[in-house]
Amino acid sequence: MDTAEIEAPVVGVTVYPDRARVTRRGSIRLPAGDHRVRVAPLPLGLRRDSVRVGGRGAATVLGVDVTAWRQARSTDTQVVGLEQRRRELADELAEVDDANGIEEQRGEFLARLAERAGGTYARALAAGDAAPADVAAFTDSVAGQLAESRARRRGLARRRTDLAEELAAVDRDLDAARGKRAPDRLAAEVTVAVAADDAEVELELSYLVDGARWHSSYDLRLVDDTVTVTWFGLVSQSTGEDWPECELRLSTARPAATTGVPELSPWYLDRFRPPLPARAAAPVSAAMPAPPAPGGGGGLARTAALAQVRESVAEVEQGVSAATYRPARAVAVPADGSTHRATIAVLELPARLDHVTVPVRAAEAHLRATVRNTSAHTLPAGPAAVFHDADFVAATRLPVWAPGEETELALGVDDRLRVERKLHRRTETRATLSSTRRREVEYRITVANHTPRAATVEVRDQVPVSRDEAVVVRETTLTPPPAERTDLGELTWRLSLAPGDSGEIALGFRVELAKGVELTGWRE
Repeated sequence: MDTAEIEAPVVGVTVYPDRARVTRRGSIRLPAGDHRVRVAPLPLGLRRDSVRVGGRGAATVLGVDVTAWRQARSTDTQVVGLEQRRRELADELAEVDDANGIEEQRGEFLARLAERAGGTYARALAAGDAAPADVAAFTDSVAGQLAESRARRRGLARRRTDLAEELAAVDRDLDAARGKRAPDRLAAEVTVAVAADDAEVELELSYLVDGARWHSSYDLRLVDDTVTVTWFGLVSQSTGEDWPECELRLSTARPAATTGVPELSPWYLDRFRPPLPARAAAPVSAAMPAPPAPGGGGGLARTAALAQVRESVAEVEQGVSAATYRPARAVAVPADGSTHRATIAVLELPARLDHVTVPVRAAEAHLRATVRNTSAHTLPAGPAAVFHDADFVAATRLPVWAPGEETELALGVDDRLRVERKLHRRTETRATLSSTRRREVEYRITVANHTPRAATVEVRDQVPVSRDEAVVVRETTLTPPPAERTDLGELTWRLSLAPGDSGEIALGFRVELAKGVELTGWRE
């Protein structure tokens, strides 16, 4: 049975969160009979059990085998060019080293010649057999040749440095392309039975490969009461084969996830048995990065005569449990691990704006948008950059966001709302007829709205909670009454402030201590 080679380039790729399905397609004319058609090279990381073959034409596929295809060297044009350039640089370096060695020997020879000739000329001058002019001419000639030799050595040293730096750069490029340097590849050998003579057979080969992935990132832009969500798909791969500009699809399906229904195991209860004491590990503190500062007040100038630039979005195919997106723009993805971005969707979602402040922690108000996903898309989790008009104000991370679900977005500090929390009164007394000690405080929280629009401000504060019956906490002042409270002493007020208006909250409590009790956890 003869074997025919077929050129079958990559025509389509479906990328999953942790792998990809690659489709190749090619045509060949074959006489009637059984033939073996080889599709090569294929990446080493393909899953052999995932290879599928289809096609069109007067032929029947009898089977497909995946075999190793040995190559003397890589067939990737970039790698071949880099390897050729590396050989040329190595040859030039060897030539420079040889020339430098010759110049070194020339310098040593001239130095020895000058040393020996010096004694000979000295004796000849003393005997009157040599003229001083001849001695001077010889000396100048030797000195000139030595100077030229040393100049050539300095030039060779500079040339060697340049060549070594270029060689190091080529080595770095080769290391970056090491996923494409392996000389061995796989080949798919498809056995077909052709019914007609000189029949054109089109074969389509698909297979799964590891080393490919995509994830989501977002731009969230607030303009007035609308949040525009721009959803990007970030694709990268190191499968060993480059993907040209072809039909690229991004799927939210997870082929690696289990498909079985989880089973329950017995739930046992037992007596608690304290473990043996062990040496406590030293606590590890992690420094949290500070949130980015909001941008300046001045946004980008808008020209009313120009229409807003639109972004192309992907076509979507909704499945039972997953969706597949096809970006409008073809994207080539080389096998170097670099990330390539494609726009999936641009969604305009209504937002409900308010402010949140926790003055006991920081005297500042944060702008908050509560956004409902009114689209049909389930947005995967991913990092998001938040913009207020044209100003970048925060970096956050979106959780999985289902259709109809609400999420809260922090849009940075709004300095136009001024917040102040002051200690209004503090007393500490000891009762004369009992042993009870008392500590009483009262705070005043003021919020002023300097924005040009009405603002709803959620103010959060707290009163302490006792963990001992000898410490009693009694509320003395809560004006106005909080809208919400929890068993842990957390209080929430909601103030509605007109432009230029301000509101005030009075918060007071008293702590009573039994005789001999020392208080811990107190803070002003």
